[in-house]
Amino acid sequence: MKFSNKKVILFDLDGTLIDSAPDLASAINHMLSSLARPTFSEDIIRSWVGNGAEVLVKRGLSGQSEIDPNIDAALLAKSLQIFLSFYKENLSINTQLYPNVRACLKVLKAQGYRLAIVTNKPFEFIGPILEGLQLNGLFEIMLGGDSLPKRKPDALPLLHVCQELNVSVEQCVMVGDSKNDILAAKAANMQSIGLTYGYNYGEDIGLHKPEAVFDDFADIVATLSPEY
Repeated sequence: MKFSNKKVILFDLDGTLIDSAPDLASAINHMLSSLARPTFSEDIIRSWVGNGAEVLVKRGLSGQSEIDPNIDAALLAKSLQIFLSFYKENLSINTQLYPNVRACLKVLKAQGYRLAIVTNKPFEFIGPILEGLQLNGLFEIMLGGDSLPKRKPDALPLLHVCQELNVSVEQCVMVGDSKNDILAAKAANMQSIGLTYGYNYGEDIGLHKPEAVFDDFADIVATLSPEY
């Protein structure tokens, strides 16, 4: 399908633009080692990524994707501090862009689209990662999971972007790799594009009925390219 009359493209970050799982796994394992707890493979930790730092830390402490409801609050606070401190110093060691991301973002920007990031990742990490991967200057607005009182899958971050950029929901499209992205878009009555290669816990992104599903980031350009 072709998306028409769009002015703003909202992108998730982890699992959509960047594969950050290697560095997140290193930070989780550093945290666990510091607490004298067992560490896990990158593949296992990769399956826990996608709901923000606190959920990832809780999964690390639980040793599985299903969070232990009895995690001690003081332990969680200490663990989160260890994780965030280490991650802050090691944001872009092995984090990489997915194929075609940089080139396609530049094409979309050149075509006149306004670009935004809406992620559940803490805001303080967004800018340094974008700079490290040479994506700075492309995005007009960036929201982290702690930027507003609510985050995806709530509609608030998406509606906030619309308000800040003075555009209607109908003029925007949300692009993401997880159900949180698609659910947030549906809650905001915004069209969405699902990507199959990110962090969606082995679940088919198409189950949540985005308007389009792509395996390759480059397909977004063809779908959004203005018709002459």
